[in-house]
Amino acid sequence: MAPTSPETDWVSRLADEVIAEAERRAPGKPVVCASGISPSGPIHLGNLREIMVPHLVADEIKRRGIPCEHLLSWDDYDRFRKVPAGVDPSWSEHIGKPLTSVPAPPGSTHATWAEHFKAPLLAALGELGIEVRSISQTAQYTAGAYREQILFAMRERRRIDAVLGRYRTKQAAQAPDPQELADEAERAAVEGSGAAVEDDGSAGGAGYYPYKPYCAVCERDLTTVTAYDDDTTELAYTCECGHAETVKLSEHDRGKLVWKVDWPMRWAHEGVIFEPAGVDHHSPGSSWVVGGQLVSEIFGGTRPIGPMYAFVGISGMAKMSSSKGGVPTAADALEIMEAPVLRWLYARRRPNQSFKIAFDGELQRTYDEWDALGRRVAEGTAQPADMAAHARAVGTAAGELPATPRPLPFRTLASVVDVTTGDEEQTLRILTDLDPEHPVRSLDQTRPRLDRAAHWVSAHLPPEQRTQVRTGPDAELLASLGAEERASLRLLLDGLADHWSLDGLTTLVYGVPKMRAGLPPDAKPTPELKAAQRAFFALLYRLLVGRDTGPRLPTLLLAVGADRVRVLLGGAGD
Repeated sequence: MAPTSPETDWVSRLADEVIAEAERRAPGKPVVCASGISPSGPIHLGNLREIMVPHLVADEIKRRGIPCEHLLSWDDYDRFRKVPAGVDPSWSEHIGKPLTSVPAPPGSTHATWAEHFKAPLLAALGELGIEVRSISQTAQYTAGAYREQILFAMRERRRIDAVLGRYRTKQAAQAPDPQELADEAERAAVEGSGAAVEDDGSAGGAGYYPYKPYCAVCERDLTTVTAYDDDTTELAYTCECGHAETVKLSEHDRGKLVWKVDWPMRWAHEGVIFEPAGVDHHSPGSSWVVGGQLVSEIFGGTRPIGPMYAFVGISGMAKMSSSKGGVPTAADALEIMEAPVLRWLYARRRPNQSFKIAFDGELQRTYDEWDALGRRVAEGTAQPADMAAHARAVGTAAGELPATPRPLPFRTLASVVDVTTGDEEQTLRILTDLDPEHPVRSLDQTRPRLDRAAHWVSAHLPPEQRTQVRTGPDAELLASLGAEERASLRLLLDGLADHWSLDGLTTLVYGVPKMRAGLPPDAKPTPELKAAQRAFFALLYRLLVGRDTGPRLPTLLLAVGADRVRVLLGGAGD
């Protein structure tokens, strides 16, 4: 897919900056973009922006034929902080251990807590076409990959402490309080950001140390460094469990640098050119701000180009929270959204723009907007930035993502699945009738979108909004109708055979009130005509489904079937 010009979208502009910076810092080497995720719990759609922003930039760089690598650093050597709601409280005995040393939640097929939460994200990234090189920080630290950097940081601990000291009071004053955030997704993002609340190794009675050992006995980080010798690298520590020992740091692999030192150390070690960070990292005294000072003053590197990205909210959050126990993940979103649609939601907004992902009825509007954009792209009438976002959604530098061969409107599919309760034979009958001149021959033509709509109906459509077609005519209502209502129903029934398609029935149901008013079929809507149409639609809904509203009437009529429609409306005109 052809690259876009710098003027068209935010991705191209950032890619230009990153390429220029990479040529200045490390000419001839692959460009390194990075993301960091802590698998401390469900990796929600706000966390996904941490991956999507560098992915889109890295993908644009690859489209231009420039070698580029997207590192996904798993912060799985972080401490286990708290037992989430719904998990056996006995898991509190693991608080303070590395995430890779904590057993997975009850019922999991994975060996550790970290692997349990990594797995669904990695599967989602595969479906989204996102290629990364995963780095486990547990593996890095326990293999001694950062040994020289750790020893260097310990030698430079006083200088590190001096840099951190400039910001400690600012951090305390500016850090966001999760309980003060109104949006549940924002609260989860802040609470789930281990990096945002990681201590910086504050100085104690024995001095400042940027290294935190995990206890050799209880495996937890409830330890205090009591002494360190730069020459021998002997480090003494005590633990709240009562254990105390002296180790040689030049050989010790059960501990890590505190977060605010760890992050800038890795920027320099990995040569990261681009890495975004969330709002919680950008306040005065935060790890991003302090890290920028540490990487340049201590580790001899440069902070990456890194835009701040805003929170991602959820529409339909209340229902998701009650059913899932937390904010939804990429895997949850991909159950109701095709991968290109989810990619598009991130690609079309600049990183500093917040947006919401719909799990409620607004999802139908999202699909309508996506389909409309696809038509404009096909016609060549889309704006350049919209065309770029669409191109980034439907494919990557590696190729196109799978797509639904016959992408019928999502709201139509949802209505059909709702009425048929998922019966495939009835679903195919209705979809075939939508456009008799170009009938759907197999449900496979409408997948995976059909499956996404079916899951949305079963998991997210409230029971009170589900459609229950009447089993027989409402004799009482039919008997109470006036002459005008009977005449309108007769016009509808008489026109069914000649209008049995989605477009035809649309014309018919909107046209009946026009005909009764003596207006031509192409009459412009007036307040009086709109009122008459609303009254007619409400009557049809009451006779068909027993309430004043429901799925779009043309789709509902197709779903009910002509014979059953005649039964439910049959006595009205006699």
